[in-house]
Amino acid sequence: MTEEPVGKDIKKGPRFGVRHIQTLLLFFNIVVVSVSRLNISVAVVAMTNAESTNPNFQEFDWTEQQKSYIISSFYWGYVVTQFPGGYLSRRFGAKIVMTIAVCGSAVCSLLTPLLVTIGGWQIFCIIRIIQGLFQAALFPAIHEHIAKWSPPQERNILGALTYSGVDCGTVLAMLVSGMIASSTLGWPGISYISAGLGFGWSVLWLIFAADYPPLSRFITEAECRYIEKSLRRDDDFHAKRVPVPWLAMFTSVPFLALLIVRCAETWGFCTVQTQIPSYFNGVFSMNIKSNALYSALPYIARWIMSYTYLYFGNMAVRRAWLPLTVVRKIANSMALWLPAFIMVGIGFLDDTNQAWAITLMTLNVGFNGGVTIGCVLSTIDLSPNHAGVVMGIVNTLANMVSLLTPLVVGFIVTDVQNRFEWQIVFIIAASIFFLGNLIYVIYGTAEAQPWDAPDFLLKKNIEDPTSVTKSSFSGCKSAFNVKTKATDCKVNSMSVEKLG
Repeated sequence: MTEEPVGKDIKKGPRFGVRHIQTLLLFFNIVVVSVSRLNISVAVVAMTNAESTNPNFQEFDWTEQQKSYIISSFYWGYVVTQFPGGYLSRRFGAKIVMTIAVCGSAVCSLLTPLLVTIGGWQIFCIIRIIQGLFQAALFPAIHEHIAKWSPPQERNILGALTYSGVDCGTVLAMLVSGMIASSTLGWPGISYISAGLGFGWSVLWLIFAADYPPLSRFITEAECRYIEKSLRRDDDFHAKRVPVPWLAMFTSVPFLALLIVRCAETWGFCTVQTQIPSYFNGVFSMNIKSNALYSALPYIARWIMSYTYLYFGNMAVRRAWLPLTVVRKIANSMALWLPAFIMVGIGFLDDTNQAWAITLMTLNVGFNGGVTIGCVLSTIDLSPNHAGVVMGIVNTLANMVSLLTPLVVGFIVTDVQNRFEWQIVFIIAASIFFLGNLIYVIYGTAEAQPWDAPDFLLKKNIEDPTSVTKSSFSGCKSAFNVKTKATDCKVNSMSVEKLG
């Protein structure tokens, strides 16, 4: 199943349109939630070693095992609501789901300093679990939103720009969090600033976001028609409830390959992402300020490399040098196999090789930036109509890995200064990287699967695509001609051929 090309006579609307505004909002959403999720790695070090940051704030005597519980507890909640997040986004729309998720997470950040002072590491774990419950709904909702707003020919660019927020947020979490902890705000300031960013983003999202093009107050008719025609939607598409083909999905080899590679990528990335501060602090004896700076360097490289991958990948597809499936596999192989080899070498460095450690860690994470145009966007490729549900399933299992990774590291690394223990951690991550991507290279694809068709379970044939696209825009026109509630655009009274 492939998408029909858009006719040259269809105007795209403004050069910078509402679909680009949606992309920017999603980008900043990922930045905000990444900061609140990942600053814990820096915050825990600051909270247990106040002398290296700001000694005017309370210091906690937590063991390495207790710190690993705190770091991993976010993912205990994060696993639970991934799939419900995808379902709720289909049922109620991404706008309300994401608003509740970000505001709930911001409240947790706001209350963290007070509650941790009262209840210690145990209450810290509870707060992080609740925060994980809120944030879990976001990525399925983001996928659902991208699928509804991005024309297939722009999906690579809009999707990659959206997900580059992960790298931006990671850089800010590691670099800025260390500066905040060293400032007069101390470690509580990390939580307060995270909360402020969450509330600020929510206001912008409520003003400018719309669940799909005909509901937007700001979109032009030309841009609305362009998006809807690109996705071959008829008038009542947004009012339909397309059933999910569960059996076909879970017996689909490309879907299972995607599931495996996402779990493998999550293991390796989570290992590096959550353990860099402890690794540098233990093996190289860096203080928290330089720790935060050097820990951020790999993600600055990843951020830059994600755009490099996007540039060359998009060029290869646009100029028909390579099929999209091949581009996805090449990018993903560079993103997982190169870091796998580098990761093994990192574990054999000691405190006399500080420069090499920083260089190799930077290269490791930088190369990994290719997963965005690799396996991450494959979720939408396989099933644009069920993107939120598919992402919810994939992320649920992938984040079970995120839950296990810090616990495994905490079990292996009993002494953060022990280089041999870190070698074991990095070799395990490298092996999982290699095997996961090998399966994706053999069985993965960027082609939409047969079970994505709206009529797959209804056993009906889709009408002639030409007749569908000719009648598919009265919903857009009604958004500009009828001054009633925006939801009236969902179903148009004009006669159209129905898809199911």
